[in-house]
Amino acid sequence: MTELALDVRRYKDTETHADVPRSGETEIKDICNLNWSALSADELRDVAWAYYHFSVQFRENLEIALELLPADEDLLELDRGERDTDNLSPYPGVTEPGERVNHDEFMRRALRLTAVDTVRRGRLEQIGATYLARVRGLDWRTKASSMASYEDGGLERVFKSMLRAPDWTGQTLMAFRFFLERHIEFDSDPVNGHGSLCRHLAPTEGVRDLWAAFKESLVAAAPALQRS
Repeated sequence: MTELALDVRRYKDTETHADVPRSGETEIKDICNLNWSALSADELRDVAWAYYHFSVQFRENLEIALELLPADEDLLELDRGERDTDNLSPYPGVTEPGERVNHDEFMRRALRLTAVDTVRRGRLEQIGATYLARVRGLDWRTKASSMASYEDGGLERVFKSMLRAPDWTGQTLMAFRFFLERHIEFDSDPVNGHGSLCRHLAPTEGVRDLWAAFKESLVAAAPALQRS
């Protein structure tokens, strides 16, 4: 039995586990409190690039969780809603009717809908590469347990904050907004939503580092987020 499996067993056996504070709460609030309403459409597209790289590590963390807990039926169900799925299909210019894709692939294709000049693209790709190098260096238990923090309310709150941005002009941003709104639907049901499928994962203190890295990548991509 893996260490994560032992963590899950101990966590499930703790009667008050629902009251255990999730690691990363401060960092989630910090992201939600960024000045989303200050962003122009161009700056919001830069955020979409940063989010794409987040979506890559999200998929990788889910794959790690499944490798550590391969018989976990709830995680397998979550996987069916995040990878090789048609729940974001169809979307014009991104996915065909019934087409099954990973969610980070949806974001990758959405970014292609709007041209970005070479210098700007290079800057955004470097921000993404720096972010991915940082989060990939964390331990497997932290990355696996992050699914609960992400899916059980964390990303839902962040997505709702992102939607405060005023200008969603352009094909990439329209696709990004569709992505965010659909994921709020996936996560918002406390009983049947995606959060219920990974809530049993034990909190890990290192998850705060994942959220902190995400915030730093967002601000690096769109410095106006810190505008007062």
